[in-house]
This record gives sequence, structure tokens and C-alpha cells, in this order.
Amino acid sequence: MPKPDNKTVPRRDSSSRYLYPVVIALLLLAMAGIWFFLQASTPKLPMAAPAPVVTPVAVVPPPAKMVDEQQCQGCHQAQVKDWQGSHHQLAMQAATPETVPADFNNASFSSEGETTRFSRRGDEFWVNTPGADGKATDFKVAYTFGIAPLQQYLIEVGDGRLQALGVAWDTQKNRWFHLYPGQGVNFKNPLHWSKPSQNANFMCVECHTTGYKRNFDAAKNSFDSQWNSLGVGCQACHGPASNHVAWAAKKSDLLHAGFDVNLKDKDATVEIETCARCHARRAPLGDGYTVGKRLMDDYLPSVLTRELYALDGKIKDEVFEHGSFAQSKMADKGVRCSDCHNPHNAELKAPGNGLCLQCHNTAGKTAVATVDGRGLQAKNYDSPEHTRHAAGEPGSFCVDCHMPGKFYMGNDFRHDHSFSIPRPGDKVSEQFKLWSASEPEHAPRYAESMVLIRGGQPGAAQALYDQLARNNLPPIQRATLLAELPNYPSEQALKLATKDLGNPAPQVRESAVRAISAFLPPPERVALYGPLLRDPVLAVRIIAARDLLSASAQGLGPAWDKAIAEYENVQMSLLERAEANLNLAMLYQASGRGDKVEAQLRTALLRDPDFFPALVTLAQWLEANGRALEARTLITDNLKQHPEAALLQHTQGLMLIRAGDTAKAMPHLREAARLEPANPQYNYVLAVALHDSGHVDQACEQLEKLLAAQPYNRNARLSLIQYYLENGKEPKAQVVMQSWKKLNPGDPALK
Repeated sequence: MPKPDNKTVPRRDSSSRYLYPVVIALLLLAMAGIWFFLQASTPKLPMAAPAPVVTPVAVVPPPAKMVDEQQCQGCHQAQVKDWQGSHHQLAMQAATPETVPADFNNASFSSEGETTRFSRRGDEFWVNTPGADGKATDFKVAYTFGIAPLQQYLIEVGDGRLQALGVAWDTQKNRWFHLYPGQGVNFKNPLHWSKPSQNANFMCVECHTTGYKRNFDAAKNSFDSQWNSLGVGCQACHGPASNHVAWAAKKSDLLHAGFDVNLKDKDATVEIETCARCHARRAPLGDGYTVGKRLMDDYLPSVLTRELYALDGKIKDEVFEHGSFAQSKMADKGVRCSDCHNPHNAELKAPGNGLCLQCHNTAGKTAVATVDGRGLQAKNYDSPEHTRHAAGEPGSFCVDCHMPGKFYMGNDFRHDHSFSIPRPGDKVSEQFKLWSASEPEHAPRYAESMVLIRGGQPGAAQALYDQLARNNLPPIQRATLLAELPNYPSEQALKLATKDLGNPAPQVRESAVRAISAFLPPPERVALYGPLLRDPVLAVRIIAARDLLSASAQGLGPAWDKAIAEYENVQMSLLERAEANLNLAMLYQASGRGDKVEAQLRTALLRDPDFFPALVTLAQWLEANGRALEARTLITDNLKQHPEAALLQHTQGLMLIRAGDTAKAMPHLREAARLEPANPQYNYVLAVALHDSGHVDQACEQLEKLLAAQPYNRNARLSLIQYYLENGKEPKAQVVMQSWKKLNPGDPALK
């Protein structure tokens, strides 16, 4: 069971750390004194030489350590008063009668074909619910998660594992509800509370505690998770406070009063990236964070993917706040989280439109000293002339139009933080157009270009290039556009991606590497990636190193050796995840350590038996190493248990084709395409298989459907043109060719 880390740490003699330089300084002074004495006592010299100037030895503080948060209260009473009772303080608590408001009085709740019963045993809280095997079992509630508008519960399941229950308590309506209603989340589903995707040790606890370490033991497949304190405390943001406590006691000369991070730095990036550790959709690159480092030294934040964000970058899936705020003009002008939110109680600093009026006011000047106010217009934004609504009515508040929101986790309303105009097609957006019909035309906005780019419409490639040519594009938007480049290859696309390898923003550099990997073979990337292998930010170094794996035989030098070792260390720090074990297997295969591949793949399946990418990779490995029968048996047996798994159906079909049995393969390929109609790979492979088995018309129909859904799909276009020409349908081939030219006239395939 996770517990506070109260282990006694042997004290180091801090005096020994400074003994050597101090002794040297004293020796120098003593020698100078002796020299002075000798010279002064010699009658040949009329006067003594001046004493040398001795530069004081800089005080280098020892590495800071976590302290008991109670020590903060004596000096910071106002901040502690704000913090007490806040969502931050109560983010995670031990389950007690004082912290659990939910109905555990022999209540029950049924949803998704499963029934969960809630009861008490004295001061303990218990649930009886289907576990990983589908059998109803009693589980003890260990901790509460959050306080309002819902509260979740963490369940102990053994081996130090905490799992987040999928049934939560609505604190507003005082009722139980399911977090994934109507999605068929039973014990076979990856979103079930018993599955790895709901493991709180990895997914959740870090952002609900202070000083958290997962402490996963790969050999035992267990956790010994530790934290300094429950809830988001002072040191979660300011960093370990031992040096600060020493500074406060002695007023010693330490940087930032003893903290390694200065949240009041004039550069807002320090504060924003501190908040982003938890308020961003991101993947970890290790066990916890390193105080004073950049965000991407410890995490890999998501770009504005189509799964997570709408075309204009507004929130779609649960992404928290950082990704949308990073797109905003506010972020560009230096606005930081604490300009609007009290960081200690997370409440807004002013009611109504008061926050926005700090900068957007009749004076056209910002009241926040660190915000760049250039470009502000003097205007009464709080008037009906601007809002077109009477004061106090819905629509009269800035957030109504510029910060729309969505409900997540059933009843938790979150505001979008991009502060943008409404998205194309919105009713509000159409109304805006009517109000501003007389205003001059503007250059295409990011959102308008994304409609073309992701829709595969005529002019898409040029719209993409034009956006990337801008010099005022927010880094997260630039990184997102770079991710779209592989769909629109050309010489210009390669130049744009290459230029962004030197972009000041690490997220852009990282995304540029991913884009270039679609254009150039590994040997041609070596010269481009040289500086990135020494990049100051970890996420950039390891993506560059991994991208050069297949070129490693050429001898890339010590910089690559070091960076690829860092990549391996990142995966080793995430061994509780099947994805990390799969990454290691692929690393071992690519780097000539084939003897380690199979064991790593089987470990991935031990971590998560339903992680089908590892299962398929294992089957491919077995097949490539002369164990085809074992590989086919592995896929066939798992397919019987999971007939709804499109990847397994697809893999079974490909294995049968390689075995020369196309007739038996076709039903599996069709089923994969049916199960996941939006998956381009399944649909494309099905079309090729139809063509190769003599069903050319059906193959063309399949490709036509794929292009209707994804007009930018180059493989589908190339194959469809070829199949039309083979079938004597040159006019149809010309239509596809002409539409391709309108989409991306610079595509090298057109030449």
C-alpha cells in the first residue's frame, strides 16, 4: 500500500562539502600573511605590498529535499489559509467517514451490465464489484480522489496497485453514476476500472500528491509508491523546501530564497510549465519530474491532434488547460496562470468580466506589469455594444463566447483556454460574421486552414505551407501543422520541416523530427540531426536518436550513443507499461540485441494481456525466426477470445496471405475494415488484397470509399489511379489525378 516516505535519511555533514575550498582560501591568506611578514621585516623594502584581494567562495547549496509541509505554515499563513479546503489540498485523501460523502449504506448501482454494491465495515469503505476476471469481489476503498463536482475512489487490489473505480459519486445530485455510460465498459473493456488504463499509480496519483514516486519493481511486478504528502501542497509547485527552510532560519545567500525554481521569474514560461506538469495532456518520460528543468525534460505534451482537439484547437477530449492556453494570444503576451487564478486556492481572482478587464478595457492598457500590452485596443468590452447582450445575461460574459466549455467525467464542466473566436460553423461564429461584415478581409486563420488540411480539400497543401511560413504562430500550433506535413510531401514541405529543427520551442523541434522521418531515409537524416542529439531538452534528444536507429551501423558517434542510452533509460523508467516494454523490444531488435526481444514482448503482455500491438509484434517476431506455426497459434487463440479486435483480425488475414491462403484471409481483412472503418491501413490492405485476388472493381470501390473519408491518402490515390488504368478507365484516373494536383501540386509522385 502506498504510504508517506518517512524513512530516515542519513544526514550528510554539510561542512565537509565546503571544507576543501575554504581551507584553500585560508591557506592562501596564511601564505600571503607569511610573505607580508617576511617582506616587511626586510630592511631593503621601504613599504609592504598591498594585501591581495580574495574573492569569497560562492555558497553552493546542497540538493534540496522535501520537508514536512507543516513547516510552511508559520511564515506563510495567508497562503496556507487560501490553500486549506481547496481542490488542491483535498485532491487525494485517505478514505474516512470525514472525507467520504457518498452513500455506502448498502447502496447499489448497475450500469454497463455490471452491478456495484457499496457498504461500510466500521470506518472502512468497501465495494463489491466485478474485477478483472468478471467475478464480483469485495475491494477496500483506500483513498478519495477530488471533492466536487464528483468524487472518485481508489481501490486496493494488491501488489501496491491502486485502481480508479469507474463508478463515481455526484456531489451535486448526491447519486452514483458511471464515468463511461453507454460505452460497454465491462471487465473485458480496456476502460474497465480493473485494467492498466485505470491504474492510479501510473495515471493519476502524481498530480494528486506532493513528492510522488511510482517506485515500480519490474522483477516483482509491483508498486511501492511513496509521497511526501497527500494533496497538492507547497512543494508540488515550488519544489523541495529544505534549502528554503535553511534560508529562512539563517537568511543565508541562496538562489531564489533556497528554491531551485523561481515562479516569479519575469519569463512566464517557468510558471506555465510548472502548472503544465499536471494541467496538460502528456506522457511521462520518467518517474516524476526534475525541479528546475523544462517541461519536455520530464514529459511529452500532446500536440493538437484530431482526437483531442477540434479543428480550431478548442478542447474536444479531456486535455486539461495547457494545450488550449498555449495557443492563445494571452500566452504569447506573457499572461500566466496566476494572473487570473489564485494558485493557492485555484479560485478566480475577480468575478464576472473583471479578469479580462485587467487588460481589455477603455484605457487599452494592462494592469499586469509582466504582460506585453502592445496591440491592446481601448474599448468598453463590458458594454452591450460589444457583447450584444444586456449586462448580467448569458452572452454578456467574456467566457460565453471566448471560453466555451464541455462536460468531462460526467458532470465536470471545463472552460476552453484558447480565448479564440468561435469555431467555423458555430452559430455564434455565423453571428460574428454578420456583425463584422463591413470589416476588411483577413489572412486565413489557423482554424480556416485546418478545415482544408484535415479535410483534404483543394489548396490544402498551400494552406499548410502558408501557415508554417508565418512567424507569429504559437509553437503548439506549429508543432501540430508539422504533424500534418507527411500527408502533403514536397520540396517545400521538407524545407519547412528542416528549418524548424532549429526552432526555439522544443515541442516544434520534436515535431519537426517526426515530420522529416516521413521524407528522408535514415542515412540522409544524420547530418540534419547532429545538433539535436545534443539538444538541451531530453524529449528532443531521444526522438532524434530513436529516429536514427536504422542508421546506427554507420557509427553516429558518442552524441548518438548517449542520446539513445537516454531513450532506453526513459523506457526502463516506465516498465509498468506494456508500451514501454514494446518500445524496448523494438530498440533491441534495431540495435542488434535480438536475444532480448522475445522476453521483452512477453513482459509487455504480462503487464497488459490485452495490449494487442505487443501480441502482433511477438507473432511477427516468431514468424520471422522460423516459428510460423507458433505465431499462427498465438494469433488464432487470442482471436477466439477477442473476435472484436480489429488488429487481430487484420493480422490473421496478413498471416494467411503470407501462407498463400488468400481465400481464407479475405474474411479476416473484411472484418478488420468493418470493425474500424476509419482505419486507413485496414481499408487500404483490403483493397490491395481484393485487387491481387482478381476483384479489381471491388478494390476500386474500396479505395473510393477510403478517399472519400481521407482525400489526402496518397497510397489510396496512387493505387486507385493504377487500378483504373489497368481496368481501362483512364477518364476516372484523370479525375483522381486532377483532384490530386489541386490538393498538392508539388507532390513528387505526380512527376
